[in-house]
Amino acid sequence: MSNQIRILFVLLFTSFYIQAQESGIIEGKILSADGFPLPGIAIKLGKEAKTTQTDSNGEFNFVNFPTGSHTITLEGSGMKKQSKEIKVLANQTNFVEFRLVEDITTLKELVIKIKQTPNKKRETVLSGLDIKPIDLPQSIQIVSHHVIEQQQAIRLSDVIKNVNGVYVGSARGGAQESFWSRGYDMSSNNMFKNGFRFNNGSIPEVSSLERIEVLKGSAALLFGNVAPGGILNMVTKKPSFRKGGELSMQMGSNAFYKPSVDIYGPLNKTIAYRFTGSYENSESFRDVVKKERYYINPSVLFKASDKTEIILQGDYLHDNWTPDFGTAIIGKEIIDIPRNTYLGATWSNGQTRQASVSGLVKHEFNDNWKLNFNSSFQNYNRTSKGTERIQPKSNGDWERPLGQNKNLEQIIGEQISLQGNFVTGKIKHQLFTGVDFENSFAQAYTFTFDPKTYGSGNIFDFDNFDQGGAIPDGTNTKIVKTDTNRFGIYAQDLISLTDKFKVLAGLRWSWQEAQAKNLDLTKSPVAIKKDANRIDQAFTPKLGLVFQPTQDMSLFASYSNSFTPNTGTTADLKVIKPSIIDQYELGIKKDFWRGLLSTNITLYQIENSNLAQTAEFKADGSANTDTSIKVLSGSTKSKGVELDITARPTEGLSIMAGYSYNDMRYTKTSGLEGSFIVGDRLARTPANTANLSFFYTLPSGVLKGISFGANANYIGQRVGGWNNQYKATEANGIFDREIPLEAYTTIDVSAGYEWGKFSILCKLSNLTNELNYTVHENYSVNPIAPRQVMTALKYKF
Repeated sequence: MSNQIRILFVLLFTSFYIQAQESGIIEGKILSADGFPLPGIAIKLGKEAKTTQTDSNGEFNFVNFPTGSHTITLEGSGMKKQSKEIKVLANQTNFVEFRLVEDITTLKELVIKIKQTPNKKRETVLSGLDIKPIDLPQSIQIVSHHVIEQQQAIRLSDVIKNVNGVYVGSARGGAQESFWSRGYDMSSNNMFKNGFRFNNGSIPEVSSLERIEVLKGSAALLFGNVAPGGILNMVTKKPSFRKGGELSMQMGSNAFYKPSVDIYGPLNKTIAYRFTGSYENSESFRDVVKKERYYINPSVLFKASDKTEIILQGDYLHDNWTPDFGTAIIGKEIIDIPRNTYLGATWSNGQTRQASVSGLVKHEFNDNWKLNFNSSFQNYNRTSKGTERIQPKSNGDWERPLGQNKNLEQIIGEQISLQGNFVTGKIKHQLFTGVDFENSFAQAYTFTFDPKTYGSGNIFDFDNFDQGGAIPDGTNTKIVKTDTNRFGIYAQDLISLTDKFKVLAGLRWSWQEAQAKNLDLTKSPVAIKKDANRIDQAFTPKLGLVFQPTQDMSLFASYSNSFTPNTGTTADLKVIKPSIIDQYELGIKKDFWRGLLSTNITLYQIENSNLAQTAEFKADGSANTDTSIKVLSGSTKSKGVELDITARPTEGLSIMAGYSYNDMRYTKTSGLEGSFIVGDRLARTPANTANLSFFYTLPSGVLKGISFGANANYIGQRVGGWNNQYKATEANGIFDREIPLEAYTTIDVSAGYEWGKFSILCKLSNLTNELNYTVHENYSVNPIAPRQVMTALKYKF
């Protein structure tokens, strides 16, 4: 047995935080299996500086220990896990004793950790930033793997139901899901995995995720070119020197089954490993549609020294799926046909292959200074072939257009960051600074068909629809290769002027270069056209003020901006500058009843006052009809409020809730033909969203191990399609392209039982069998899933 056995001494509170003045004394004793005291064991109280040591009698004590009822769990390598209940009373001495089941006489260290509220728990987010949310003048939400497992999430869209104000904008062709926040699309540049930009053209695997981090508002200071609505970072599970794992099987409606494995542990004193993997095979509530995929995620941790560790990991997703553009729209009405009706060709198919490797080096110079170096490579390949968007005529007659797609991308990312705590006089500083570089090489293939359609008929008489003949082959006519380089350098400092007043100040300089090469394969020799080399650069500052009148409350105000590159040129044919987007936030973070309830309220306003739109005149003063000639004269404004609530009112019960209101509209346009309409709400932006979930496990008694929970998600009214435009040839001079979508609520319920190492959990989703749709522009009108059953069997070892 190792000479350095580390014991984890975890305290789980029914109240997360206890006032500092309410404290008691805890005394403990550590005995061997045969009853002999174990002296000389170092005992550390979490991350605090409080440290003590067992005496010759194996006894220890801590004064000023938080009051409350605690469950103390003792676990370690080669030991049987055991728990004890203790109630610490104010100004009294409280005693706890542990007798190790195994005869361990080389025990060196014991750690006591106090679980804080979500507002006060120090988190390492976005793969480097180590901060308490209560000190951050910005809203942040974290969905842990416990919640993911309790809710039996299969897709990322299931997970984000717990994050208010973030919602699915579309499920384009069944190949991917796009997410929106505060009126902005998060999918293009705002999706990350382990801190690196992630190609969102796939449906990510969630079984390997440790947690989901959502940073609301602008994150341009840390990541450069990102939309201001917020970013989503997926964090995969990491290796552990504690041996364990689990096997699970999920089974459900529509022939769904998914076995998965997660094993971890030490290889020796300095190397630990982890392997997660899953296989999924399923049909769908949609006829013909099916999916088969597997995913593996191995990782290794090297403990190079007490201060340095290296994490190497890789993952690979192999996904075969059926393209599904959903139902159809006539005019502005979604056609009322059975939810299961598949309108595509039965041979339609798609394949996604996505792999990544990364290395993280973490070095602690001392308790105050840490250095991270992160490197990543990602390869993405998606192909599909089938019939695409369905657009019937007013009488229902239609033809199915053929479509074939191929998209490739390789992304290389490098990051180095330094975080340090230091003091100047009486002022405390928490500095976070770094440099990052990214190269993306993307290829998009265009295919044509002759004939262009496959089968014809009437949408209301699908049984007599002409399905078409042999499977056609498309001709590759064009390839667009885009090479993009990004570079940034940033620094931010959390300055604690006093214990109550703090300032977060930061600045980033971003540089981006992009060039597209167009290959016309219809000509011989192949015609190659290079677009102008675009170089964009911008400074993005951030300033936040934090006032904490008590230890349980934080008031904050902040300003930040971000930039969005534009396509096209000015009238004098110069590259048009990026749009600068300003964001303002006010908020309050508050814990109630000794941490039983934590709340966050945020008000925000995001304004793009230099939105690119078609220029009215050319350089010679003549009227302009070229949409590539633009001017930064438009404006949009997004404003709203968000409320987050987390609570643990009693042992075994957890509650999450949230509400969001967003109003995003065009506030200034040119009024020319083709321009948007002032006052029009942007498409795919609901005014109201809300979520509520709870999960309760009976902690004791005859029914100990029984659990039940529920999850409700509300998406308000919104419009699909495209936003309306001015057009002289249309009625009233307006091209009406918006599709109204009704609000809806889905409710999931679950129940389970855990005994020993085994557990079973059953879920009934969409309890009321609600019918609604996600709409991508005016096609890919995908109905949400009906009522379905899912069961998970799990064995932990």
